[in-house]
Amino acid sequence: MDDTSAFGKAYKILGWVSVAGLLLVLALVLRKSPAPDVPTDPGAAARAEKKFEAADRAKAAGQPAEVALDRTELNSYLAQNLQVGDGQAPAGAASGSGGSAPGSATASGAASSSSASPVTGLAGEEQPTLDQVQSAVKDVKVDMVGDVVKAYVLFDFHGKDMTLELDGHLSTEGGYIKFEPISGMLGSMPLPQSMLNTAVEKMMASPENREKLRLPPDITDIKIVDGHAVMTYK
Repeated sequence: MDDTSAFGKAYKILGWVSVAGLLLVLALVLRKSPAPDVPTDPGAAARAEKKFEAADRAKAAGQPAEVALDRTELNSYLAQNLQVGDGQAPAGAASGSGGSAPGSATASGAASSSSASPVTGLAGEEQPTLDQVQSAVKDVKVDMVGDVVKAYVLFDFHGKDMTLELDGHLSTEGGYIKFEPISGMLGSMPLPQSMLNTAVEKMMASPENREKLRLPPDITDIKIVDGHAVMTYK
């Protein structure tokens, strides 16, 4: 009888521990992470545009061209050219050539309705398109440290603001943008590496998404070098 009573108490304790663990996970997920502290500069977006224009002139003269943006210039450029939270497609590059900057491909690769958010992909459910993900995104911040890109995304999930942080390596392969995650957090909860790899692989394997990750025809490479986003033109 004592054994039965002890087993019953242990079962109840295990049940409470499980509930407490679930509540802790939910609290971590729903707790928004602070956005990275990226310096702001009113003239940063204009500097980025001038760099793209200089690359256009070099290409027109038959010379190789390269554009390197620091984190302030990149975030200012994204804020000016990437529309988030309104269900609209990105405005694209504003440079005179009408397509020299990476535009929607880079913005989407670096960044659903409220029911098809980034969480959907991480949970292993039906993969949302990049357009759907973008429509749920309310804010995007990008930091770069060494050769690592660090993306911070604030998005709406069924009316609740949540945050997703992804660190990884950005490169190109076969004319497409490639992202290799090295760590991630949903809210304040660290995400397993296997989950990150699976989610990114599924999203990039989607034919619709893959086309949006295709490099513009005049860009041969995009990578992170010494805390700068470097784009190499043909």
